[in-house]
Amino acid sequence: MRVLIVSSNRIRQPVMVLPSGACLVAEAAERAGHAVRLLDLMFEKWPHEALRRALVDWRPAVVGLSIRNIDTNDARNPVVLADEAAELAQVVRRCSDAKLVLGGAALGVMPHELLRRTGADYAVVFDGDVVFPQLLDSLAAGREIRGLAGVLAPGDVALPARPAGGGELASCTPQELSRWVQVRPYLSNMAAVGLQTKRGCPFECIYCTYSMAEGHEYRLCPPEQVVAAVRRLAAQGLRDVEFVDNVFNSPYEHALAICRQLAVARLGVRLQSLELNPRFLDDELLWAMEQAGFAGIGVTAESASDVVLAGLKKGYTAEQLRLAAGAVARHAISCVWIFMLGGPGETPDTVQETLEFATRCIRPSDTAFFQTGIRIYPGTPLEQIARAQGVLTAAGDDMLAPVFYISPQMSLSGLKAQVNAAVRTHMNFVAVDAIGLPLFQTVLRACYRLGVRPPVWRYTPGVRRLLKWTGLYGG
Repeated sequence: MRVLIVSSNRIRQPVMVLPSGACLVAEAAERAGHAVRLLDLMFEKWPHEALRRALVDWRPAVVGLSIRNIDTNDARNPVVLADEAAELAQVVRRCSDAKLVLGGAALGVMPHELLRRTGADYAVVFDGDVVFPQLLDSLAAGREIRGLAGVLAPGDVALPARPAGGGELASCTPQELSRWVQVRPYLSNMAAVGLQTKRGCPFECIYCTYSMAEGHEYRLCPPEQVVAAVRRLAAQGLRDVEFVDNVFNSPYEHALAICRQLAVARLGVRLQSLELNPRFLDDELLWAMEQAGFAGIGVTAESASDVVLAGLKKGYTAEQLRLAAGAVARHAISCVWIFMLGGPGETPDTVQETLEFATRCIRPSDTAFFQTGIRIYPGTPLEQIARAQGVLTAAGDDMLAPVFYISPQMSLSGLKAQVNAAVRTHMNFVAVDAIGLPLFQTVLRACYRLGVRPPVWRYTPGVRRLLKWTGLYGG
């Protein structure tokens, strides 16, 4: 079959994201014997026209519309990206009689809602690189689609069954990204190549959708396959690689084995991961990450208050967070600490605990990033809490427009004022507002031309001082 895969993501903040997942699915469909093209809309000035041209030129029998995000996850100025996906679906309907299939990370979060909103024929909910080729084969053979593992059809009430299998992850990155997308523009905007070393999440964070999208059981990519994937990327000149697992350092031994094998391989790449759980962060792993070539890491701390951490069901304490900070301080890797304020039990006092932790325990050369408010997703424990507290009134099937949780013991304005006061006096503190600055992408491109390489947040203190001196950012 002739297949057109459309990467619809056009979000550029905080940095652009290479559509590695869409490329991986395209590659899998091609291996299954189908003729595949991929249209990346990131740099298209007129995306609807670009899609129309591709439909007319390629005349696909199936269009796979990849949706990465449901919205911008920004409480200040939320944008419902599902509306953009619905507009693209209308272009497909007007210009083609192709079957329209939804896929991408967003489908693991709200598949029924997105299927209804776009009017697509099917949605691939789980493991697109496995399920989409099976769906194409069934369509080509005229077989019944309803009931196919991993595929949701209009009118289906329950989620589809997960595809058979388990254990090892089949693949963690495309063989050759440049076959499918223009890589250079992403690199000049400080993008790294994303690589998954596992799927699945056993944790119970009340706001998170990873276990819904990927399952509770880990499916690991063997360390030697991860190293082979990094080697392929390096051979293509792609030397900035980000591990995009929901939590990189769990299972701990898996992450440690990957780092040790990368250290032996000496591939000359700059590695990063922004998803480290402080509970599994110690000197042994940090030493292995240094030897492997990590240029930066991110710790998803969320809060430094035991009350809030317990409410979020993070599975670690403020003391464990302090121990992790001590370990980070003994190593040279740059670190960004990510906090998500406003959860259940949050008060001005607990926010102050977090800000004091960031002041005392985070190195001035590292970055503390503060997000205010937590996006509420259907099917999560946070949805139940929000409904019980009256924070959320929208119906469960009408949550594409984002609602953000703020503890009833706080106001959003008060929370932002408390954070902004700290940001003004600490050059390594950043509030979410900063990534929306109009000149942010221009700064990234200028930095790239000057030889600066990812991760860009390593330079936060210096950039903030520069922007404040020029008057472009007074926060």
